[in-house]
Amino acid sequence: MDRFVKPVYLDADKCNGCVACMRRCPTEAIRVRDGKAQVMYERCVGCGECVKVCPTHAKKESCDGFESRKKFKYTVALACPSIYGQFNHLDNLDYVLNGIKRLGFDDVCDVGHYARYVSAATTEYIKNSGAAKPVISSACPAILNLIRMRYAHLLDHLSPMKQPEEIAAAAAARKAEQTTHLAREDIGIFLITHCAANTMNRSDASDLNEIDGFISLKEIYFQLLTEMNKLKSCDLEKLASADALGVSWGCSTGEAMGLGTKKFIVADGIENVMTVLGDLEHDKLGDIDFLELNACTQGCVGGSMNLENPFLARMRLRLFREKLPLEPPNDYEGMEAYMRSRPYSSRESAFRLSENRQEAIKKMIRIKQIYEKLPHINCGNCGAPTCMAFAEDVVNGLAVKCKFLKEDI
Repeated sequence: MDRFVKPVYLDADKCNGCVACMRRCPTEAIRVRDGKAQVMYERCVGCGECVKVCPTHAKKESCDGFESRKKFKYTVALACPSIYGQFNHLDNLDYVLNGIKRLGFDDVCDVGHYARYVSAATTEYIKNSGAAKPVISSACPAILNLIRMRYAHLLDHLSPMKQPEEIAAAAAARKAEQTTHLAREDIGIFLITHCAANTMNRSDASDLNEIDGFISLKEIYFQLLTEMNKLKSCDLEKLASADALGVSWGCSTGEAMGLGTKKFIVADGIENVMTVLGDLEHDKLGDIDFLELNACTQGCVGGSMNLENPFLARMRLRLFREKLPLEPPNDYEGMEAYMRSRPYSSRESAFRLSENRQEAIKKMIRIKQIYEKLPHINCGNCGAPTCMAFAEDVVNGLAVKCKFLKEDI
């Protein structure tokens, strides 16, 4: 079911056509036409960079909204580890989870608890599967989309493990059915998310079908803070179950540190990730076991639906890690139990010039001819991010004109 195909949308009244988002997009999915930004959604990876850099706040993430939970008789909220870094002077994780429950959910599931299973499964996969090295983390949905789209030849390096959110959603749904005896369609599983990419329809790449809705942390943050401030320690129900490793997953290095290898690389920020993937393309990383790649600066704490400074949030998670025990899961079932049900598919067709091979070749030749006439300064005045992108737009009938080019093209 195509529920979430547009991770971001434009508030056209606020957009002034400044091209900041266009320049930042890692897949050149944005054009500026008639003074307004336009997204080529088939090329969007959901990284949220356009939201972060928009000076007028015209770009917004797509979510279901808090009120959508009312469609269900029983609701469960999934809380990711990054949420714990969003609050100052927090000394007990249960304040956050109890606060979420008091917003109107029947139960809350600590996603960090299930990160331990993914770490154990990934460790086994690296050691025993004979997989192509380095294994690339499958935790960041924006990175999954980026690799499927621009680096599809590296798909065999992707870890086949599910995200902790996927495992948590399935476990929460099972628990709710057993305790309430309600039909599955009456139970709503909602992810409190920091990430625009999570809201995309990725049915061909993940097992997020157990999640019924996505709620932005930004939407509920101040309501949640109000409820947390009302709580006293004697009011707290024991809901938090993440150990030191589970909490660490909320920021960069958290996943890699939980694996049985020291030969790993961690990169966060979409530009840094693309540099690392470029090195992998050129066989420069043959001695590395694992790549933890996060589209957002400092990892999930840098997601566009968070409010706190990601560097400060990461420090808070580090302090929590030092307080919590490190507890390997005692009911680990083996890596097969945590692997995705479907293989990864390529999204390279987003950049395909034509389904007809001969037509595509003709277009490529025409693009090169046009590009040779252009100034090669990538100024963005034409509404395309680069001169090459402008040439492609001309061939596809999408471009206007280059102000520096005097001859016809």
